[in-house]
Amino acid sequence: MKSGVLNLVVKRLGIAVVTLLIVLFAVFFATSMLPGDTASILLGQAATPEAVAGLREAMHLNDPAILRFLRWLFGLLHGDLGTSYANDMPVAALIGGRLVNTMKLAAITALLSVPLALTLGITAAMLRGSLFDRAVTVLSIGVISVPEFMVATLAVLLFAVYLKWLPALSSVNEAHSLSALVRIYAMPVITLTFVISAQMIRMTRAAVIETLSTPYVEMALLKGASRGRMVLRHALPNALGPIVNAVALSLSYLVGGVIIVETIFNYPGIAKLMVDAVATRDLPLIQSCAMIFCLGYLLLITAADIIAIMSNPRLR
Repeated sequence: MKSGVLNLVVKRLGIAVVTLLIVLFAVFFATSMLPGDTASILLGQAATPEAVAGLREAMHLNDPAILRFLRWLFGLLHGDLGTSYANDMPVAALIGGRLVNTMKLAAITALLSVPLALTLGITAAMLRGSLFDRAVTVLSIGVISVPEFMVATLAVLLFAVYLKWLPALSSVNEAHSLSALVRIYAMPVITLTFVISAQMIRMTRAAVIETLSTPYVEMALLKGASRGRMVLRHALPNALGPIVNAVALSLSYLVGGVIIVETIFNYPGIAKLMVDAVATRDLPLIQSCAMIFCLGYLLLITAADIIAIMSNPRLR
């Protein structure tokens, strides 16, 4: 039985590797098809055709696309992300500090949203059919129905324009104290927490309710176990796999949410860096940023699948 679980895990990891290669292929060719000529954009409108042709030759832009992809992939395997066209700096150096800022934002959001969503989801499942359950359900469905940019816009209007409690833009360089740090991170974290918590609440509630309807939990209730003990001692351990899976899937939404939030609040993260790189058609920087986002999403999805496999008692 253990070998069966191990085979499933190895198979899922193999699928993840193949998926990553397909994603890298798609990212490279999608960014290569962006409109405009990179050499012309870098040299400006006053550049002569000879200068544009010379720059294209120096940057190997005239090489076949498949050759450029294999060269880029070979560099990635050796830890070389290439050189930025616009800044003439190693892409790794440009991404380094921005990636740290994005990871900080994602970590703070996860630390706030996961306990909040699990508490609300489990409590709503325990009080199924109550006013609290209905309120949580309506609120979570309402938040899921609203896109990230709308949540961010409403947060700016409420907390920055009308109440004037928080700044509309998040500048990490101005964080010289704890209160300033809280004010800077408050708006992006509030937006991302709303976005990912709603889905997590729904999935957690559904997982606990499904476990509560199993025969062994009903037997514990018939033996006189209190509802709290029944949930915490019998239902919750068996629903842990689906709950952790729900958390991993919900956190994967941070990948898309961070891009929108960093752009709206001018947060100096990797997503904002990628958006700026699109304007200058800085292909190595765009490709590396997109690859990092795809890799993060794929890691979370793969982790969710492996946790679901390992937590399945029938497979164990």
